[in-house]
Amino acid sequence: MRTVSLPGGEQIPSLGQGTWMMGERSDRRSEEIAALRLGVDLGMTLIDTAEMYGDGAAEELIGEALGDVRDKLFLVSKAYPQNASHARLHAACEASLKRLGTDRLDLYLLHWRGSVPLGETVDAMEALRTAGKIRQWGVSNLDTSDMEELLAARGGGCAVDQILYNLTRRGPEHDLLPWLETHGIPAMAYSPVEQGRLLADQTLRRIAETIGATPARVALAWTLRRGNVIAIPKAGSVAHVRDNRAAVDFSLSGEQLAALDAAFPAPRSRRPLEML
Repeated sequence: MRTVSLPGGEQIPSLGQGTWMMGERSDRRSEEIAALRLGVDLGMTLIDTAEMYGDGAAEELIGEALGDVRDKLFLVSKAYPQNASHARLHAACEASLKRLGTDRLDLYLLHWRGSVPLGETVDAMEALRTAGKIRQWGVSNLDTSDMEELLAARGGGCAVDQILYNLTRRGPEHDLLPWLETHGIPAMAYSPVEQGRLLADQTLRRIAETIGATPARVALAWTLRRGNVIAIPKAGSVAHVRDNRAAVDFSLSGEQLAALDAAFPAPRSRRPLEML
């Protein structure tokens, strides 16, 4: 498994497992558990979730599926913006820990920016780190100006910015991704196949057929082409996990990248950061 370096030097997998909308249907539970466990066996030990996902159902699924291999994992969860204050972040974190069945998070993120001042969130995150409840903290859905404000608010400990980034959402390439690279902060790309909507694109399908891959594998390989980007696709089945994992093992050619650039042009000017 290829790795990406966090600002403190820790190496984490470049390909992890997302859990949005998992744990919400009893008829899929056994398959989702099998998928998560296989992903860990294949080196996809970064597991991303959030208190928002199914009102904690995804965190509970992870606890059930992976509690016995906790020490192999790099666990990531996210807090609602209304819980990102001094008064509420500790309780939100404790609730996530309980649902996950663990005593610490490897990375805790502000899910998106709300009304709580960033400086207050930074202080609350650092207090959790001091208490041993989290090992590192970061943010999600923060644009370039937000990141500049975060650093000005004593936020130099930020380890990751989790953002929407895929072939159809290339806005971050104009200024946010270069800014993150300059400051040594990785981007964590959620919805790297646009929740499956990318898979019907004819250019993507043509390239996939040429190299004997699936469109999803090509889209993931494209996202992973940058050295400071981590991808966290969701996979609810064993077959889907295997296909995602295979994306790490090949690189797209210059000709293939040029074809994707033509079909999905890079931004020529700044665009506001998109969210799902």
